[in-house]
Amino acid sequence: MLKHVFLTGSPGVGKTTLVQEVCKSLVSADVSVHGFYTEELRERGKRVGFDVVSLTGERGPLSRVGTDIPAGRREYRVGQYVVDLPSFENVVLPLFQNVGKGSRSLFIIDEIGKMELFSQAFIRAVRQALDNSACSILGTIPVPKGKPLGLVEEIRARKDAKVFIVTRENRDTIISEILVAVKECLK
Repeated sequence: MLKHVFLTGSPGVGKTTLVQEVCKSLVSADVSVHGFYTEELRERGKRVGFDVVSLTGERGPLSRVGTDIPAGRREYRVGQYVVDLPSFENVVLPLFQNVGKGSRSLFIIDEIGKMELFSQAFIRAVRQALDNSACSILGTIPVPKGKPLGLVEEIRARKDAKVFIVTRENRDTIISEILVAVKECLK
């Protein structure tokens, strides 16, 4: 039985936009939707980092280009970005308390990527949510590239998860297929 839906595709292809469109489509469908998405942060047209944003509007930095880490904190990096792990965990981890609340519950996880996977608490929370019979997940995962990411590969291998590949060619038409799959999860 289908329980979870994940979107994968190249960075900037529109995965987060599709997740947000699905959420808007479900507002009138009596579905309890919780979770978070990541948002690109730009200054003068140049990407300088990412924020994590809850569906209720709480926001915190996920990463910044070349940000100095305060003394005493471990530095986590992905390419040019320094990950603010405490900020990420402060915004995201409390959201997992809503997993499975409500009769038709959808939890948004955008995204499960290299930056987010520095958090062991996040990995545990995602695994628990995936195994929670009262909740379905709509999330995003990166395309396989380089060293496999353990949790991402677990998700790809799950029999109760469907993974859609989003491309520039299909991103404007795939929304209906994603909505059908999400609604099947919520039955």
